[in-house]
Amino acid sequence: MAKVTVLGAAGGIGQPLSLLMKQSHLVSHLALYDIVNVPGVAADLSHIDTPALVTGHLGPDQLGDALKGAQLVIIPAGIPRKPGMSRDELFKVNAGIVRDLATAAATHCPKAFMCIISNPVNSTVPIVAEVFKKHGVYDPKRLFGVTTLDVVRANTFLASVTGTTPSNSTRVPVVGGHAGVTIIPLFSRAPASLRSQLPEQQLKDLTHRVQYGGDEVVKAKDGAGSATLSMAFAGARFANALLRAVVEGASGVVEPSFVPLEADPLNGETVKKDCDNLEFFAVEVELGAEGTRRIHQLGELSPYEKEMVRNATPELHASIKKGIEFVAASKL
Repeated sequence: MAKVTVLGAAGGIGQPLSLLMKQSHLVSHLALYDIVNVPGVAADLSHIDTPALVTGHLGPDQLGDALKGAQLVIIPAGIPRKPGMSRDELFKVNAGIVRDLATAAATHCPKAFMCIISNPVNSTVPIVAEVFKKHGVYDPKRLFGVTTLDVVRANTFLASVTGTTPSNSTRVPVVGGHAGVTIIPLFSRAPASLRSQLPEQQLKDLTHRVQYGGDEVVKAKDGAGSATLSMAFAGARFANALLRAVVEGASGVVEPSFVPLEADPLNGETVKKDCDNLEFFAVEVELGAEGTRRIHQLGELSPYEKEMVRNATPELHASIKKGIEFVAASKL
């Protein structure tokens, strides 16, 4: 069992995510941190009759205690995207939050596995990498951008147009990044019986819906929030998969994640060649005791998927660079 720390535990994603992690038999201590309301969240969750001890930690003075001894740190902290808000605007707010939380993690639990949910993931994951590098504790195998929601959406939306039931056993791989055109669902890998039901225009419509599913939720909530519940579900799914590999030693655990490709020098280098030498890319990752055990290569892509990779790389280069430059300009 492991100590898991959730940074931003009182927020729209943090609360349902913390509830789901409290249910995990792999968690011995659930440490909840936020700058508001977290004592109440911790008290509420502590009444649930599952083994995990729950502690609440309020404000910067208690951040160190929340992180000490943590084996897994999940960061959903930050503001949600609002109607009409660009991801660049979102970056300006969330980048500083993620930088400061990463600095604390690098100081208090440098060997923890870091799962980054805070958007824009294409920039916040490089921010965490650069912070850990500056502290001399960077291990690319232990850093993950959580992109599981893109797979969850692809599975769900495919099922809705084919009249089937969503199933994780027939999931659609999603590669690239975690924003707009950088999200590349590989519907060519779906079961043949489902692929045959997708004419070209429907495939493009389905792809667009996966890429902009977040906008769909923001619009439906009419300014009252973003994709919090589905993101919490996806975050918990990834975190529990990682814990199964790390704590239980489970083999064959594969999940999508936006990772440093150097985490697997051999396969990562092949992926880099396929995506214009990007340093980070969302791929299927086999998880192990050390974190990233193996990165899955992209393999054979359809012409449409190859075009999407080409279209995604300029934006990914820019987003990654923005995160790296933000830390370079910061005083740590």
